[in-house]
Amino acid sequence: MNRINQLFSTNPRNLLSIYFCAGCPTLNGTADVIRSLERNGVHMIEIGIPFSDPMADGVVIQEATTRALHNGMSLRLLFSQLEGIRSDVQIPLILMGYLNPIMQYGFEAFCKRCMECGIDGVIIPDLPFRDYASTYKAISDRYDLRIIMLITPETSLERVREIDAHTDGFIYMVSSAAITGAQKDFNAAKQAYFQRIEELGLRNPRMVGFGISNRQTYEAACAHASGAIIGSRFVSLLNEAQGDADQAIQALQRAIQE
Repeated sequence: MNRINQLFSTNPRNLLSIYFCAGCPTLNGTADVIRSLERNGVHMIEIGIPFSDPMADGVVIQEATTRALHNGMSLRLLFSQLEGIRSDVQIPLILMGYLNPIMQYGFEAFCKRCMECGIDGVIIPDLPFRDYASTYKAISDRYDLRIIMLITPETSLERVREIDAHTDGFIYMVSSAAITGAQKDFNAAKQAYFQRIEELGLRNPRMVGFGISNRQTYEAACAHASGAIIGSRFVSLLNEAQGDADQAIQALQRAIQE
C-alpha cells in the first residue's frame, strides 16, 4: 500500500505535515531535515523543488527557493540526495514543485525516479486538473505515485467532487486563494469553507494548508480535516536555527500546542 494511503488509514486525525525547500538553508541538508522531522513525530513531509517563479508561494518560500537555487540545488541533485532515504525513514514523502522543472526532466522519467527513491506523492500547483486526468494520471499510477490536487474557497463544489473521484491519497485544501504565508487565525468565512467541504462527505481525506502557524490555526484545520500542512513558519524557523531542524521543529511544535 502507498504510504500516504496507509497513513490516513491508521492515523486519520490531527496529522502534521511539514514543508521545507530542498537546498535551503544548506545545499546538503535535505536528508538530515527529513530524518529530524520523522524523529520529532511529524507524520508526513513535503520536500520543495526550488523553482525561479513559485507563483503560489509567499515571500518566505520565494526567498527559500531563491537561496536554494543559488546554493546549487536542482531536481537531479535532489534525487541523488534522496537515494537510500528509505533505509531508515518510514513516513510518507511528497515532492512539491512546479511543472516547468518536472517537464524539463521528463514526466515519466520523473515518476520513475520518484519510485526509485521512495517518494509517495507529488504536488504540482500549476498542473491543470484536466491535463492531469487526460495525460498524467495514467503515468503516475504506473509508478504508484499519488498526484495531490489543490482546492481553494473558489473551487466549485462540482470540481471538488470531480477531483475527489479521480485522485487518491488526499486533497490539499488551500485555506484561501492567496499565496502561502503565516496567519494569526482563520476568519469565519474560511472556517465556513472548511465546514462546507467537510459536509460533502468526500472519499479522500483532506489536509489544510497555507497560513497555519499557531495553535488557533492548527486546531481550526484539524477540526474540519485530517490535519494541517505547515510550510512558511517552519522554513522561517529553520533559517533562524541555521539549518538545525531539531530546534526548528521543536519550536514549531511548541507554537501549535501552547
